[in-house]
Amino acid sequence: MPRLFDSSAARNATLVRLGAGALLFGTVAVALVTVAPSVTDPAWIRSVVTAAGPFAPLVFVGVQTVQVIVAPVPGQALAAVGGYLFGTVVGTAYSMVGVVLGSVVVFLLARRFGRPYVERVVDADVLARFDEFADRRGAAGLFILFLLPTFPDDGLCALAGLSPLRLRTLVVLVAVGRLPTFALAAAAGQSAEASNYGTTAALVVVGLGASAVVYHYRDELAAVAG
Repeated sequence: MPRLFDSSAARNATLVRLGAGALLFGTVAVALVTVAPSVTDPAWIRSVVTAAGPFAPLVFVGVQTVQVIVAPVPGQALAAVGGYLFGTVVGTAYSMVGVVLGSVVVFLLARRFGRPYVERVVDADVLARFDEFADRRGAAGLFILFLLPTFPDDGLCALAGLSPLRLRTLVVLVAVGRLPTFALAAAAGQSAEASNYGTTAALVVVGLGASAVVYHYRDELAAVAG
């Protein structure tokens, strides 16, 4: 894939646009957190979705989509909210639709604006730790990272946007890679709704344990997947 923005003029113009957009977004984000800090609270989101009545599924999918793009709330936390509200199967389905839609948006933004955009929206530590791994392991490496609930969706999709990866391949990676942890989170949410807190805790432990194993053996798993 050719390098984007080889021209310094094009690169500078892009940086100016991105800077203006980042300033606007930052101002809005600070205002929201200051005036309405509950927007980052899954419990508040649950109340908003519930209040939407018959439009609750659309609202939930929209919130899950936005969290991938701007990442105010971990996607798995919202998946648990989905399980609480809609049950494990339906809640997982709604979450996956939202996550895939948001992932496509981030992927296309990274593909369009290149590395300057990615360096602005992805935490520098995250980029430094996983950029080389994803580049070295390709699609298999990205798939392993999608299995990790702690890795932010926007960061992964932005990294994917810098690679030769096709959009349809990204959709498959997101749908398959995120499904296990999102399903576990939805099941935990449904258990919490039924006041089965022992089951909820067990599901959380299983999810965290599986994620730790995947992270520890990420290179080996990527080699097998590749």
